[in-house]
Amino acid sequence: MTSLSFSELGLRPELLTALESINYQLMTPIQAESLPGILSGKDLIAQGKTGSGKTAAFALGILQNIQPKNFRVQALVLCPTRELAEQVATEIRRLASAIENIKVLLLCGGVPFKPQAASLEYGAHIVVGTPGRIEDHLRRETLHLKHVQMLVLDEADRMLEMGFEESLNAIVEQTPSNRQTLLFSATFPEAIQSISSHILHSPQQVKVESVHDEAVIRQHFYQVADDMERQQAVKLLLMAHEPTSAVIFCNMKKEVQSLTENLAADGFSVIALHGDLEQRERDQALIQFANQSATVLVATDVAARGLDIDSVEMVINYHLAHDAEVHIHRIGRTGRAGKQGFACSLFTEKQRFKIAQLSEVLGQEIVTEELPGKEVLNQIPRRAPMVTLLIDGGKKQKIRPGDILGALTGEGGISGDEVGKINVTAMRSFVAVNKKSSQKALNKLNHGKLKGKKIRARFVQLENRY
Repeated sequence: MTSLSFSELGLRPELLTALESINYQLMTPIQAESLPGILSGKDLIAQGKTGSGKTAAFALGILQNIQPKNFRVQALVLCPTRELAEQVATEIRRLASAIENIKVLLLCGGVPFKPQAASLEYGAHIVVGTPGRIEDHLRRETLHLKHVQMLVLDEADRMLEMGFEESLNAIVEQTPSNRQTLLFSATFPEAIQSISSHILHSPQQVKVESVHDEAVIRQHFYQVADDMERQQAVKLLLMAHEPTSAVIFCNMKKEVQSLTENLAADGFSVIALHGDLEQRERDQALIQFANQSATVLVATDVAARGLDIDSVEMVINYHLAHDAEVHIHRIGRTGRAGKQGFACSLFTEKQRFKIAQLSEVLGQEIVTEELPGKEVLNQIPRRAPMVTLLIDGGKKQKIRPGDILGALTGEGGISGDEVGKINVTAMRSFVAVNKKSSQKALNKLNHGKLKGKKIRARFVQLENRY
């Protein structure tokens, strides 16, 4: 396909209206390669990096053929994590905004089951969810998939890594055999080939180059002797470059724990993220990092995908990733939204062979550099400019971001310039405020009213359970 214009695809007018309203002007490579096949009803295997535009590709395919008057589940999208599922559901809703009466339902773990079951009783056109919770609904017969026309497996490799293969098979069995199936995967291990061979029919295959342009992401490699030197190297890099936001990727949870504790003890605004945290803790950690209440996020690869944070200034690979594709997706967290990225990787002499493999995949020579001098350790670590306030009330209480902003900036309150991101969830709300005005903001909320009612607010501390 030579044209990159959405208007050339024959999309329904409502979708073109929605695309124009959110300023989606030209297709990304993965959209240009996959959408013609998707719209013609073909099964698809697509491989592309994070941020490639794959969500819009399958969302447009789903919405092109959706029948609003047919109030039953016509499409199912499976995602590995709740964070990614929420982003996918949000994107589908944005693209469906001009189509009347389209219901997109999110079904994920970490939240009560009964309200989801109650919502399903009223029907839905599109269901987005995680395999475990979807399987749970199928087992309890609160969800039925016999009318599904399109099944999407998003980040299928990650779902298999997390042990969802049996759940995926059980879910697929509940869908019609004549459905259209789309499989999106960042990498393409043998397990993906195995599952795709029995759930897809003569699929079209699309692969978008996943190597990052040197002009977009500057990569730097540093050799260290051992873990003690590795931890010091992280501090040297953070002190020397003073990023406003940095993600440090570790291969194991114990490394996340050790490094987070070490950085916190040295005065860094740091928070941890890994798979053993409860969903509430993971959500809270991501909110604090995204709203600049923490400058450093130390994470396992559970955070490598699906993070809705567009402006990570720096990525550090505490250990090299297990394979080149994971490395590419890690560093893909930086260099987004039109900004130049900065990625640093630490390795030992024993890992020289991995450097050689990376060099071949990246198509560039990798030169080992010297770490910054130890004199930078005399500096004071960059502290986060914001703190997060937690409000006991959310969407269920009809609270909106504007209500919170008004409560903070009303008579005797703080300036609107001192208020950062506001996140309103079902039962709770989070608002970032400038650290210097944080106590005044807290007092304003606790001694004032929100939607005419007294509320309770408190600080969210950086410390979480490692």
